[in-house]
Amino acid sequence: MGDDREILQRLINSLYRTNKTVSRLDVVLGAESSDFPEELLEIVNLLPPYTYPRQVLCDHLNSSLKGHGWTRRFGTVD
Repeated sequence: MGDDREILQRLINSLYRTNKTVSRLDVVLGAESSDFPEELLEIVNLLPPYTYPRQVLCDHLNSSLKGHGWTRRFGTVD
């Protein structure tokens, strides 16, 4: 699927290309259909049910990535 550091950013970019907010379900389905690595699926599945503006979703994901020590492998999103 390419560089692990870009996987999550590509999903974020595609979800917000035409939407101002996305649901947790949108993110989970997008990650599953993109064949995310197991670790990233774990991060996505930690999201609480909510409708997320882009910055709020990125903050949640970045916090989880940092908490798991996976920013070196997966980077952060904006």
